[in-house]
Formats: sequence, C-alpha cells, structure tokens
Amino acid sequence: MLVPSFGFLLNAAVSHMKCSRPSPLDTEPHILFIFSRNSSQEVLEWRESFDQLLKSKSGVNAFHTFLKTEFSEENLDFWLACEDFKKTRSKTKLASKANRIFEEFVQNEAPREVNIDHETREITRKNLSGATSACFNEAQAKTRTLMEKDSYPRFLKSASYQDMSRQAASRGTSKLSHT
Repeated sequence: MLVPSFGFLLNAAVSHMKCSRPSPLDTEPHILFIFSRNSSQEVLEWRESFDQLLKSKSGVNAFHTFLKTEFSEENLDFWLACEDFKKTRSKTKLASKANRIFEEFVQNEAPREVNIDHETREITRKNLSGATSACFNEAQAKTRTLMEKDSYPRFLKSASYQDMSRQAASRGTSKLSHT
C-alpha cells in the first residue's frame, strides 16, 4: 500500500514547512502536504503533464490517494507494477512476477481487474508464455492512456489538488517577495 488511509505525508524537508489541513466541512478526503523548498514547484509542475506527475514520487502518492476516492487505484497500481516488472532481470522472477500481475490485474474477474479490451487482455495472456519485460506493454499503455485522459483531468480539478496548487503558488509568490 502506498499511503495510509488518513491521508499522507509527502517528501518534506524540516525547514520552511507549511501545512495544508482539511476543513471539517469538506467532504472530499484531503491530502496532508508539507511543503519543502522544492515541493511547491513540483506540485505546480504536476498540471503541466501527466508525465510530470508520474515522475514525482509525491505526485504519484497524491494521484493514488485521489484514485482511491474514485475506486480506481488499480489502474495506477497496475501501471506501477509494470514499471517495477520491467526492472526484473532474473528469468525465473520475471515469469513468476508476470503471472502474479496477470492474476491480480489482467485476467477476467481478477481481484483488481483493470479496464482493458478483450483483445489486449488476450495478447497479454499469450505474452505470458514467453514472459519478457515487454509482455505487459500494450495493457500498460492502454491503462496509462485511460488514466491520462480520464482520471488525471479530474485529479487536477479536485479540491485536494486545487488546495495544494493554491498553497504552492502562494508559497512561490511569498518566496519571491522575500528575496
């Protein structure tokens, strides 16, 4: 599990901290974010592209928390599992990891089944027979596209991200006025 259910604490430097706290009147789960010197800029960069978000460990954690509110975190978890899978060098481990990922995310009625078409599911199933680091590429790409076109825009419009973005922007502005 990437984050505790109460929210999470992102990469934070002890100095120059500012905290974002939820209002008791808010209904959307909030993300506790402690701003460090570099994190304010990072939060603002997440809206530039989905790639920027995925490059940031904090961004991935914030996006994961958001996806949990939409009951669709399996998409990101699958994408992350594929990224980890690609780093596997042992043929034996590659085959066992491939089977675990397929059983958890890809096969019909999988416990955390991702939303991919039948053809992609079948191609992925066939790829398991000779598992290589590329056997999930097509399914991973489709899942990534789905997140980028569907979940990512909603994340950027969410109250949690809007709050983080406002605070990051005001932190950047106040830093400029102090220099």
